Amino acid sequence: MKKISVIGLGKLGLPMALCFAHKGFNVIGMDLDKNIVQAVNSRKSPIYEPGINYLMRNITGSLIATQDYENAVENSDITFVVVPTPSETDGGFSTRYVETALQSIGRILKRKDSFHVIVITSTVLPGATLEIFKPIIESTSGKKCGKDFGLCYSPEFIALGSVVKDFTNPDVVLIGESDKKAGDILAGIYRQTCENKPSMVRTTIYNAELAKISLNAFVTMKISFANTLAEISERLPGGDVDAVSEVLGHDSRIGRKYLTGGLAFGGPCFPRDNKAFAHVANKLGCKAVLAKASDEVNRKQISRTIQLIDRRLGTVRGKTVAILGVTYKPNTDVIEESAAIGIGKALLGDGAILQVYDPAGLGNTRRILTAGRVRYCKSVKQCLKDAEFCVVATPWEEIKKLKPEDFIKNMKKPIVLDCWRIYNRAHFRDKLEYLAIGLGGITA
Repeated sequence: MKKISVIGLGKLGLPMALCFAHKGFNVIGMDLDKNIVQAVNSRKSPIYEPGINYLMRNITGSLIATQDYENAVENSDITFVVVPTPSETDGGFSTRYVETALQSIGRILKRKDSFHVIVITSTVLPGATLEIFKPIIESTSGKKCGKDFGLCYSPEFIALGSVVKDFTNPDVVLIGESDKKAGDILAGIYRQTCENKPSMVRTTIYNAELAKISLNAFVTMKISFANTLAEISERLPGGDVDAVSEVLGHDSRIGRKYLTGGLAFGGPCFPRDNKAFAHVANKLGCKAVLAKASDEVNRKQISRTIQLIDRRLGTVRGKTVAILGVTYKPNTDVIEESAAIGIGKALLGDGAILQVYDPAGLGNTRRILTAGRVRYCKSVKQCLKDAEFCVVATPWEEIKKLKPEDFIKNMKKPIVLDCWRIYNRAHFRDKLEYLAIGLGGITA
């Protein structure tokens, strides 16, 4: 069984390292942050992600964390590089962290006699692996790619909040390989790690790089279509985006996933990968009209939601608005590009008083919504107390279980905007003023 090293123990790297260790591999995780290293070695998770604590307690192989590149690379056969690739202002990605990591890896490979495989997992633009990363490794190691070491680009198609499940039960495993030997080694590791015998696509590195951002660009297009469908449904008598999406979802050419219709897409991947897709197209002389339209539709959703609130309240100035859920999706503490945060900023800009609750995201939110008119609440009840409007923004299980009485007995004026239609509409409409994105009557 191959020995594995993982460079970068963040929100993807640590779950990867733990999944490999749980499946019996001996894993060395490397991170420059000593606090992360100490936490992992103490079997305490430094990140918020469902399933991580279980894996920490149930490692059948081994997992050791270190700050030392040499320890990680010398004592492994394959190295996964999972470091940030921040977005640039033009929509591209910076590869500076990957380059720094590969320089260290290359210098260590110079002393190794065995064939070592390097796997780039970080999201990059087409051409980065072969045109930037390969020359760095060859120049620092003095070795030849495909002969002395293997190089693969193998991104993960995972979502925060379900990383462990997505990694061990993927829809597809994508391997862009420099040579067959490297691809065989990587494929063998995935076969021992994945529980569902997924489809495995092995292709060129260029194709794999393009496939990664293309998949997310396509999903964002689907979400934007669903959000447009929701807006149209609101303007029809008895309109119901869920009824329409159900029909579309039964068609095998379309499918039901990501056709819900609600708030803007967010998080660390969808918005930036969509922009990166357009960036790549433009660089190659193509017009990414659909990607740009998806971005335009998505940016519109915040102002559209604010208009729905204003239509009911007349003005939000001086009024108390409760926001239930601020993370970009449930089961994560990530607020990056969160629609709820965008709504909160807009409401504050219009003079509202905010009361905010989220099971996991308040710590991160405090650094973003800093106005004195924001009250951070420890419970749903506290968040709803004396509010004149409630935006149900993130469908956490705790929030989905609320009943009309919870809003009626706590709010000053029980008006609820259900952004994902998580409540029984007939039951709620019978008890209070219930509005839902994607349902007819909301624009009246």
